[in-house]
Amino acid sequence: MRGRRPVRRAPPNGVPRQKVAGSFRLNPVGPATQGSYERRWSSASPQLAVAQALWHGELPEREGAYSSAVGLRFETRRSDSPWVDTVWTCTSEQVTAMTSVAGVRWGLVFWERAGRAYAAITGPETRTGTAPVPEGATFTGIEFAVGTSLRAVPTPALVDGGIGLPDTTCRTFRLDGARWETPGPDDAEALVASLVRAGIVVHDLLVSDVLRGHRPAVSGRTVERRFRAATGLTQGAVRQIERVRTAARLLTAGDTAADVVAKLDYFDEPHLARALRCYVGRTVGQLREGAGGAIGLDLDQRLTS
Repeated sequence: MRGRRPVRRAPPNGVPRQKVAGSFRLNPVGPATQGSYERRWSSASPQLAVAQALWHGELPEREGAYSSAVGLRFETRRSDSPWVDTVWTCTSEQVTAMTSVAGVRWGLVFWERAGRAYAAITGPETRTGTAPVPEGATFTGIEFAVGTSLRAVPTPALVDGGIGLPDTTCRTFRLDGARWETPGPDDAEALVASLVRAGIVVHDLLVSDVLRGHRPAVSGRTVERRFRAATGLTQGAVRQIERVRTAARLLTAGDTAADVVAKLDYFDEPHLARALRCYVGRTVGQLREGAGGAIGLDLDQRLTS
């Protein structure tokens, strides 16, 4: 029909998006981003929330330009809280970009750089990618248990993205309309307990039962629907991503590809190689040799309690 304008398809979640440096930045509109939340983004690495650096003009908007010196230093510990999987810290030195790694958990990340404080909600990641890193930054992150979620933000809306939190200072940050004390690595569980008591963080116990191998007394379709609502992912995707992250750590520790295939029930070595390329962004050889530059995964996995 003459004079008719072409119809543009809406992006996922109905959020307008703007192309930036090879990825899509989601504009801050809609109820999830009004009031309590500053910006929503789709970045290659919500795990470290490094896309925030681009918003403040602290890094050049280009990918793949990282230092040859690997300058991401992780420390990770398991949590005794049923709401938290791990608490991690990271410092960046002499590195401007990294390879992000797929992950199944959402989290809260707090970081400081050049005297300024930032905070963000991070979402699960379904693929590997390259992300800029603010040099000289120090991070503290809380990775929540699978099955937990935020009352105000559906986890599916966070997949491959995240939300920057406004009015963050070195002492406090804003979440769900209230101010909270910014945690250090030793008091992360205290913050989470407060968020749980306030009803801001919730937990679908059916998902936890499924992950433990239990069979709930509901249909398979109901299980899958609730699993995706709580995690943003299918059960199959969670299994694949968790398995390949374990494979990456085993290879880094010195296991051969054949050993990893046998331990983790991959079909064969090409199957393992494809999974590593898709989710970790590394080859078997790179992991065994420690090559490929900085990576957003604690491959040493020196977990403490």
